[in-house]
Amino acid sequence: MTDEKKKGMSSNQLKFIISGGLFLIAVVILIISATRGTAEFFMTVEELQQSENELQGQNLRVSGAVLGESIYFDTQTGLLHFTIAHIPADEDLAKEEGELSKVLHQAVNDPDNSRLDVIYEGAKPDMLRHESQAILTGQLNSEGVFVAEELLLKCPSKYEEALPEQAE
Repeated sequence: MTDEKKKGMSSNQLKFIISGGLFLIAVVILIISATRGTAEFFMTVEELQQSENELQGQNLRVSGAVLGESIYFDTQTGLLHFTIAHIPADEDLAKEEGELSKVLHQAVNDPDNSRLDVIYEGAKPDMLRHESQAILTGQLNSEGVFVAEELLLKCPSKYEEALPEQAE
């Protein structure tokens, strides 16, 4: 082989390696940006309120006990307003009490417990009642109100189980 053919082969190999490397970098960047865009932080009401300013506009998941007297459904706008109270992540308390319903009852009736106002657009679920557990997915707005996109409810009288683990 002549020197010109060797140069041509190494030049083609270099172009292939550079192109492959750029493609790989682009794929990694796309994966990272997609993951950040859909990532959710699972938090307690107390943790959310402590980091309120840093978390505005981020996708969040929060769990709390529903305060029955705060439930208001506006039929004109289709907006559901309610408040949730912090559920302590104390597994010993849940074992002592024996059931989730007693833990939710304590969370709602403790006046010193952290609380969070929630807005949800959609139909009012039948299971939304006093002392039910709400698991919400959404974002915190600039007024400190949680705007829920997804609302899941657990009624303690139907689902007897241990206190769910919460993010630390």
